[in-house]
Amino acid sequence: QVQLVESGGGLVQVGGSLRLSCAASGRYAMGWFRQAPGKEREFVAAISWSTYNTAYADSAKGRFTISRDGGKNTVYLQMNRLKPEDTAVYYCAGQQGSGWVVFGSDAGIDYWGKGTLVTVSS
Repeated sequence: QVQLVESGGGLVQVGGSLRLSCAASGRYAMGWFRQAPGKEREFVAAISWSTYNTAYADSAKGRFTISRDGGKNTVYLQMNRLKPEDTAVYYCAGQQGSGWVVFGSDAGIDYWGKGTLVTVSS
């Protein structure tokens, strides 16, 4: 059974930083989505499992960095200069496929984590 387990959410002040982690039970293209209250889920960032290609939403570019530890099947999302609009539940996602595949939407996502809450206070 595939599992994606997130950690690292919490409360942070505006301008602060957080690092989210997601441990997977296998090797997949992995990434993050988020869903703010009253809004639809949106793509944040993703990374392939072999070539480490990355993709970012415009809202994440320049502030967030996705990385992975291949040996641990773990992906990280380093979030800097956080804003109140970053407040959301962040979901880890995984997609099976070739090692170079990196996703940019939730189409074709095979696995989801349960989510971790990030709250940015002003």
